[in-house]
Amino acid sequence: MHEIGYCEGVVEAVVRRAAGRPVARIGVRIGALHRIVPDAFAQSFQLVAGGTSAEDAVTELVVVPAQATCRGCGAVFETPDPSAVCPDCGDLDVTVTGGDEVVLEWVEYADAAAAEQPDERVPAHTHQHSPAGGR
Repeated sequence: MHEIGYCEGVVEAVVRRAAGRPVARIGVRIGALHRIVPDAFAQSFQLVAGGTSAEDAVTELVVVPAQATCRGCGAVFETPDPSAVCPDCGDLDVTVTGGDEVVLEWVEYADAAAAEQPDERVPAHTHQHSPAGGR
């Protein structure tokens, strides 16, 4: 389960942001090129977050597709594949952008004092990975 590696970074960011407050839920946006399975991510998060202020947090994961542009016919399409094939003309000469982000979008706290304040929306902090490497 390669999701554990991603969860380690997310848990670290959540715990740092929470500063000891218990976390109820988090929202993460992750690019499709990482090939994350949402259920495996949730399980990995629970495993990695054990013993931290985020140990009981529920994860909400949004998988973002990459955008591709065919150099042959100019078609623009979404793809989960770094080696995409143009669906219009079948050309392999395709430029793929995005789909490699990992962003902690928001943190919702569980304690009563934090509940009186709105959920904390985390400033965009993106960790980029190269789509190469067998993901």
